[in-house]
This record gives sequence, C-alpha cells and structure tokens, in this order.
Amino acid sequence: MNLDERLKADCHIVCELEQSTLLLMNNALVDWLILVPHCEEIELTNLPFQQQTAILGEVNLVARFIQQSCAPDKMNIAALGNVVSQLHIHVIGRKHSDPYWPAPVWGQSQTEPYTEKQVQQIKDQFTAFLNSANHQFS
Repeated sequence: MNLDERLKADCHIVCELEQSTLLLMNNALVDWLILVPHCEEIELTNLPFQQQTAILGEVNLVARFIQQSCAPDKMNIAALGNVVSQLHIHVIGRKHSDPYWPAPVWGQSQTEPYTEKQVQQIKDQFTAFLNSANHQFS
C-alpha cells in the first residue's frame, strides 16, 4: 500500500501497527495523529466487520495515548476523506488553549512544524506507551 502524496507531505511516520500506519500531522499546535489502515478500500464501513473492529482497537489505542500524554479537553476522531480519498482516521486531542478552539483543525493558516527532536520524542513516547500497553494485554 502506498501512502497518499498529501499525507506524505503533511505528516511524519510514527510507526507501523498491525492494521495501520500511524502518522503525526506536522503541526505542533494540535495533538494530531492519523491512522492509515493497510487496505485499498476508501470507506471504513465497506471493510469486513472484523477488520473494522481491529482498526477501531488501534483508534482506541492512539486515543488513549493522546489522553495520557497530552491531557486534552476533548477527543476528535474522524474519517472524512473529502480531500485525500485514501482511508485515514484522524485522532485529535483538542484543548481549550489550542489556537483553533473551538473551530475545526482543517484549513487553518496558522501552523507550527515540529522539530526533528520533537518528532523523535513523540515516536519514543508512543513506542514506550505501546510496549506498556502490550504488556497490559498479553
């Protein structure tokens, strides 16, 4: 499966999960991760139910990571695909203090790219979280 060019341009790859590629939106103003399921289907609801629930498990995992590491006021989870048709699911931790609150995160002109050091820290934090979560469920 090839990653859509817009996702490649807008995101950093965090890691590969069993069902999805996990991306970090390159905007440090919002806690914003994206799951890109390993499939050619563009609609989540068209996938076999077992695959849908496995992907939902990864959405829940990523949401827990954001909740524990970023302490958001609200979680936003969406699979829109109006601009990028490749199936992808946004998992966004919103804070009353983020510059877009309460407006949507899409289409905002104010952004702040991550530094390479920040990207590596998030990757390391997610890896540690994933290792901890795997031990909890094994």
